[in-house]
Amino acid sequence: MNVLLISQCTKNALPETRRILDQFAERRGDRTWQTPITQLGLDTLHRLLRKTARKNTAVACHWIRGKDHSELLWVVGDLRRFNADGGTPTNTTERNILRGEDENDWHTGELIRLLVDLAGLLHDLGKAIDAFQSRLEGRLVGRNRIRHEWVSARLFEAFVGDDDDAAWLARLASPTEADNDRWLQQLRKDGLDGAFDSPFKTLSRAPLAQALAWLVVTHHRLPELPREAVFQMSSLPGLLTQLQPAWNERAFEASDREALRPYWHFSHGLPVTTDAWRQRASRMARRLLPFASSSGVGSASDSVLNNPFVMHLARLSLMLADRHYSRLEGAHPERIKVTPGNPLLANTCGKGGGTQSVIRRAPARRGPKRRSDRPLPASLRTPPAASWSAQTS
Repeated sequence: MNVLLISQCTKNALPETRRILDQFAERRGDRTWQTPITQLGLDTLHRLLRKTARKNTAVACHWIRGKDHSELLWVVGDLRRFNADGGTPTNTTERNILRGEDENDWHTGELIRLLVDLAGLLHDLGKAIDAFQSRLEGRLVGRNRIRHEWVSARLFEAFVGDDDDAAWLARLASPTEADNDRWLQQLRKDGLDGAFDSPFKTLSRAPLAQALAWLVVTHHRLPELPREAVFQMSSLPGLLTQLQPAWNERAFEASDREALRPYWHFSHGLPVTTDAWRQRASRMARRLLPFASSSGVGSASDSVLNNPFVMHLARLSLMLADRHYSRLEGAHPERIKVTPGNPLLANTCGKGGGTQSVIRRAPARRGPKRRSDRPLPASLRTPPAASWSAQTS
């Protein structure tokens, strides 16, 4: 075979590669060699170059296969000195020449995906309360006093505290034992330990946390103003800072402390200390960190809650994925295998009366949620309005 060898080495690596290449091929320039060679000889050359390679070594080998055709066989050393075809740049710059973001109008797609993914880990934590577990086992009937969404939001508030987004995301990415204890030790138990401010008021320094809390609280239904409350347009800007558990479940108002006790007790703990949950949450926290500190397009520094496009599509994706996964039954391939002996339950299956575990159910949702939020850019090109109306008519 006839090969062409290009050296883009610098500093001490250049004379070393020249010494080796001169033994196998004829120079065609200061950094170019060409020669006919057997496969055995080429393998020997490749091995010698790799053996003596340094951080400044960069050698590409092209197989000249015809008059107008060559093929890159391998590169030894720094791959950044060549493109995918083995070509070398005529110039380099750190300026953004391609400006690829100008051709992409889906600026918030990654933020939506990450919000939905992390909300998927948080939204059902409240199902670990004794009241919900007793209801699934048939030992508790009647209307809920507090809905599990509200408990999930309070648990998340307890973990975040009054930190900003960068601080609590860093803790979630690398949690300590103290961080694991915060979920229950800092928990505000409405009606049991007194009356407390809205979680959205506590999370005022963390706009990403506020957005996640909203997704958690509303993943089944939107809050409603109490019957005696009078709606005023002037109260809209700070309305979420007034949110209370009665807005999420009206039966809360007529409940005494004893009735509320099982809604704030966790006999089996929380899934936040399991390896599966922590690994997934850590990965999502690291990916969300740039949004907590960035500015400009895609930034969450102002408030994600003020972006109706992001919040609407994120809530839509979360609700769609929640419904999809809850309907999976038996040994469906999209369901995650549950560790035997796990006492926490998430819901009952429609057929067969089985149950789904809440410990693995939260991280397991990443599959359906990814499928529900990643195709969103395509849905803008082909809106499903016609098919949706046909199904609901």
